Amino acid sequence: MRIGIFLPNWIGDVVMATPAVRALRRLVGSDGKVVGIMRPYVADVLAGTSWLDDQILYDKPKRFWSVADAQTYRDLRAAKLDGIVLLTNSARTAWMAWRSGARDRIGNSGQVRSLLLTKRVARPMTSIDGRPVATVDGYLRLAKAAGCEPEPPRMELATTTADEQAADEVWRDLKLPPGDRVVVLNSGGAFGAAKQWPAEHFAELARRLVASSEYSVLVNCGPGEREIARDIVQRANDNRVVSVADRQDLPIGLAKACIRRSRMLVTTDSGPRYFGIAFDRPVVTLFGPTDPERTQTHYDDEQCLSLSLDCQPCMARTCPLVHHRCMRELSVDMVEEAVHLALSRLPSVQWPMIGGKQSKTGG
Repeated sequence: MRIGIFLPNWIGDVVMATPAVRALRRLVGSDGKVVGIMRPYVADVLAGTSWLDDQILYDKPKRFWSVADAQTYRDLRAAKLDGIVLLTNSARTAWMAWRSGARDRIGNSGQVRSLLLTKRVARPMTSIDGRPVATVDGYLRLAKAAGCEPEPPRMELATTTADEQAADEVWRDLKLPPGDRVVVLNSGGAFGAAKQWPAEHFAELARRLVASSEYSVLVNCGPGEREIARDIVQRANDNRVVSVADRQDLPIGLAKACIRRSRMLVTTDSGPRYFGIAFDRPVVTLFGPTDPERTQTHYDDEQCLSLSLDCQPCMARTCPLVHHRCMRELSVDMVEEAVHLALSRLPSVQWPMIGGKQSKTGG
């Protein structure tokens, strides 16, 4: 069996899709082939994993009326796929799946795209108990429709040798202690400003952590969040609070490797949140406009903090009421308490020392 998987576009959604990808890998077995169909940066998220035998990378064509370029269609047809599972919900990817020539095309139902699918999966917004259906469970529902056996919703990722070497450089350049004494703060996110916890709050949290414990703080950021990370470090004003903002390159693999070797992660509801979960690190997630239940991770070592205001969740990229209370009024005291609770539960961790040698270190 040769099966293709259209992977989601958001980084966090890609990580939430890993249980479904794992299930589809089991379905085809060692003699089958799994082809990931994805945006180029999605390949960076999955780098180091072994579920995909091949990849077809595509991006939006420059002409707005085009669905995909000619080379993408050639690659899809050349893959000779028996079936395609669409973890995306767009008419664009349904059209691409139809053009691929795959006999079976499985995806969530929805207006125009339903006409292009051979198996349509209803996408209920709520479960039997009335709670929102988590994204990770929706992906597993599609895998089940493709014939997969039940699969635990445990998210997984891996790092490459290059990722780990880049993290080694960060540790050396910033003079960080061993990873079990480093807390990573992640302040940004591609979704929009509404998800951001104020820089002054992050800075105050960082000051408290380094002043009251043996921990150092590493502020993670993407290419578009460098100034936020620098602002946090400047406000914290302590040489034990550092960031990756001044590195020339900030690839996804670096963020994965830094979070993997850290003690824990404090983050907004953005892509790196799921890196912490996939690498089995304690995570404190700060929620503003998004819904903790919709992005439920089924991960016991995550604490989801939300004020549960009447205006939450609004799902807006910027606060429609302007006040942004959902994040501004999420206090440093509340987050600090959650961080100390997470740290108190960790007697020891496995941390990859510089050079790749494993060492068990205590708290």
